Amino acid sequence: MTEPKAAAQTPGHALVTGGAGFIGSHLVDGLLADGWTVTVVDNFDPYYAESTKRLNIAQHLDQRNYRLLQVDLRDAAALHAALDQPFGGADKTGYTVIVHLAAKAGVRNSLLDPLGYQMTNVIGTQNLLTYAYQRKIKQFVFASSSSVYGDCPRLPWSENDLDLLPINPYASTKLAGEHLGYVYSRTFGLRFVGLRFFTVFGERQRPDLAIHKFSRLMLAGKAIPVYGDGSSERDFTYWDEIVSGVRASMAYTGSDYEIFNLGNNRTIGLLDTIRKLEDVLNVKAKIDWQDWQPGEMRRTWANIEKPQRLLGYRVKTDFDTGLRRFAAWLQERLRLEGGKAG
Repeated sequence: MTEPKAAAQTPGHALVTGGAGFIGSHLVDGLLADGWTVTVVDNFDPYYAESTKRLNIAQHLDQRNYRLLQVDLRDAAALHAALDQPFGGADKTGYTVIVHLAAKAGVRNSLLDPLGYQMTNVIGTQNLLTYAYQRKIKQFVFASSSSVYGDCPRLPWSENDLDLLPINPYASTKLAGEHLGYVYSRTFGLRFVGLRFFTVFGERQRPDLAIHKFSRLMLAGKAIPVYGDGSSERDFTYWDEIVSGVRASMAYTGSDYEIFNLGNNRTIGLLDTIRKLEDVLNVKAKIDWQDWQPGEMRRTWANIEKPQRLLGYRVKTDFDTGLRRFAAWLQERLRLEGGKAG
């Protein structure tokens, strides 16, 4: 077996976009704990409540090695000017790595606002890649998505599948981001690592995602929407695995362009997920059956041999354990919000 090409890094200065969100705030937790300097870019998009993101980063704001820039990735001039602002002493002026997690998210909303998704997810990525090239920042880690596989019939999905046909605007923007990364790697010498996340869940999960959305509705005694016949399956991946994969990608030097699946390599059906939520929340779900939604994938399933081989990626948290941790977090979050579930 080829040895992993990722190793522990000396702490540097990480630029993290979307660093107030679900995955980003967890990543920043670890970076700060390990002595990194972190600049976060987040525009607090109103897709969900700004107060939720503010809670995610409350513990970061008083740390000397952290700064938050509230700027929009679509505005190249404002973005580049903000990023060029000095931060502390001479050891904090240059960026070691860019981790680009920010995006307009959500498959269904992308059907309603395809141009908005194109502007943020493609033009925003272009602006950040241009900055990396101009400032000679070698390492660029990009959050892509399992949705780029569309309805690819070859399961589990492998990075070797090149004839990808996304079935919603969100997925098309993520695939475009990967292609832009290839251009900047091949032509301008950046090292671009694209990470296809598979249905990430756990503490701080976005409130629109199924596990979080269903949990709040169930605790409030409301019906949960189930589309189609409930037979869809997802490769649920606990956030800690994703962050570990991101950290390994920040240190990866094996090539100048790579794409990795970050998943669990195990699928769980929607109805099984609901039953497991009933167990951890100790409530019975009421189901509101609805028609299948266009642009939705019926199954996601990751082949993770490549990240295991090249990043040392390992799945350590099973779905049931992750659900229990999420349920405990949600109870505490509801307390902070005043106890209102849904």
